[in-house]
Amino acid sequence: MKMGNTSAVTEFFLVGLSKYPELQLLLFTLCLIMYVIILLGNSLLIVIIILDSRLHTPMYFFLGNLSFLDICYTSSSIPQMLMIFKSGRKSISFMGCALQMVVSLGLGSTECVLLAMMAYDRYVAICNPLRYPIIIHRVLYVHMAAWSWIIGCLTSLLQTVMAMILPFCGNNVIDHITCEILAILKLVCSDITINVIIMTMTNMLILVIPLLLIFISYVFILTSILRINSAEGRKKAFSTCSAHLTVVILFYGSALFMYMKPKSKDTNTSDEIIGLSYGVVTPMMNPLIYSLRNKEVKEMMANGEDTSNEQAFGMR
Repeated sequence: MKMGNTSAVTEFFLVGLSKYPELQLLLFTLCLIMYVIILLGNSLLIVIIILDSRLHTPMYFFLGNLSFLDICYTSSSIPQMLMIFKSGRKSISFMGCALQMVVSLGLGSTECVLLAMMAYDRYVAICNPLRYPIIIHRVLYVHMAAWSWIIGCLTSLLQTVMAMILPFCGNNVIDHITCEILAILKLVCSDITINVIIMTMTNMLILVIPLLLIFISYVFILTSILRINSAEGRKKAFSTCSAHLTVVILFYGSALFMYMKPKSKDTNTSDEIIGLSYGVVTPMMNPLIYSLRNKEVKEMMANGEDTSNEQAFGMR
């Protein structure tokens, strides 16, 4: 490996989990199966939402965005991981690494904001059901989704550019399974104080603030649910947001572990496993625990039997 400035680095080597060669075939098989499930599950959900006019509601519009996002997110990294596990070819070009970083980081950031938008949608549906069609109108929820993508992509582009213009001085061995920004910054041979400041600010914008908004939304949601007199009514109201809450816990749990914990110089195996969960397991689970169990989707898959009109809640 050459020593020099950043121009000397034309490719990186991804060596994450290479210390366990006996697990490469198992990891390849598991990732391939999960990737197929991700593609089929999320693609099926998108098709169902498009074809069934009963699902043309704000919540399912957000779910369609989430499914498309998960397909793109996993496609930016899993094929590269499969190549590493199967063939042992661990190299990736400098520009390929930068592209993978900006796409995966941008889509992950977009999902953070999108989950907060969905929490607001559930808040209005539960706490103001009669005004729900007026408040969450088409122009608003399209703008909410659009700004989720814009904020996520801009923050990702900023972090990626600020990281990749730094000198690597020939250090091109990434102790991770993907071009993850924290692993990349460990290779830099100059001061990264500005990068740390930018990352802290974006973490506040992308992780902390949306999570705080989600928490506040669910405080009001829980308060409204507890005010419902009938047990059946409380159950129905809670079921409209239980899947969203489950996804929030899975997604933010792994994201906070990755980006908010104290940084160490060396990458631990637990970091790589959490990164694998963050990038593969969560997108696979989303259509299963969030959407495919909903009454409307089940009935569409069962040849479209009539559903009851409960538009205020958007999902059962």
